[in-house]
Amino acid sequence: MKGGFPVYNISSLTDVNENDILVSRFAPYLEIHKNLSSAHRHNFYHIVLFTEGEGTHQIDFTKFQVKPYQIYFMIPGQVHSWDFKQLVDGYIVNFSAAFFQSFLLNPYFLDGFAFFSGLSDEQVIQIPSGDEKAVSSLFESILGEQLKGDSMSADMVRVLLMKLFIMVSRLRPEGTLSPKGSYNDTLLRNFKMLIEQNYRTSRLPKDYAALLYITPNHLNSLCNDVLGMPAGELIRNRVLLEAKRLLVNKDMAVAEIADELNFTDNSYFSRFFRKQVGLTPEEFRKRALLNQENNGIETSSERTLSA
Repeated sequence: MKGGFPVYNISSLTDVNENDILVSRFAPYLEIHKNLSSAHRHNFYHIVLFTEGEGTHQIDFTKFQVKPYQIYFMIPGQVHSWDFKQLVDGYIVNFSAAFFQSFLLNPYFLDGFAFFSGLSDEQVIQIPSGDEKAVSSLFESILGEQLKGDSMSADMVRVLLMKLFIMVSRLRPEGTLSPKGSYNDTLLRNFKMLIEQNYRTSRLPKDYAALLYITPNHLNSLCNDVLGMPAGELIRNRVLLEAKRLLVNKDMAVAEIADELNFTDNSYFSRFFRKQVGLTPEEFRKRALLNQENNGIETSSERTLSA
């Protein structure tokens, strides 16, 4: 795609010949990869635990203040950037979707954790003071296993990561999605997967309902009951998110973005965008780029957990 955000894979971020997992302390990682402070995408899952430092980081147009013992989770394809005010340290784990595929019987297991939903407000979590030591010790163990590098290290890293996911999820009772394996859970997961695959070309709930072999009314009722929004809004939100991502890239003309998202013409795209955002694409781009220069973009209060 012309002028898109840089997209990094794991092998491009390490000197080690490993394509599926990267574990590091954060400060040396950041020193090596200073270019990652600007907006970019990953094609892998990305986890950071901050243990010290100040600044901000942004996930899909939502800005968060860096705080010690804040942890964030990102899924492949999201756009993010950093702006740190002083030395920041902690731990970073990058892993590919394939890293767990041969390890888990349920290939959708990770989707059951809210912090892997792709929703930025669910992805940034403040670890309660009583759990800081346990979480940081777990990251230290993951790092130690990765450095050990023996024949069992990869599986031990997988086990420790699963322990981390469950530990963080247990900090908040709402930290899991609907019961794994339920019919509605499967439908919603498949609907979201279909949106991700087809949002550029299919915008109507009835198209997705047909692919799921259910009625449009059933799909809408399910989305309203579980997610609090109609099916069409999920589709529009995904199109809108991609539009915002592309607009922040100043190298793409608005007409090119409209074409990339399969709108019939630029004026139709502009009407769609203004109806959803309250700004024209040009106004949004100007404001977003100005806010980036001033370290602004939209802010969101960080989710703080109680033990």
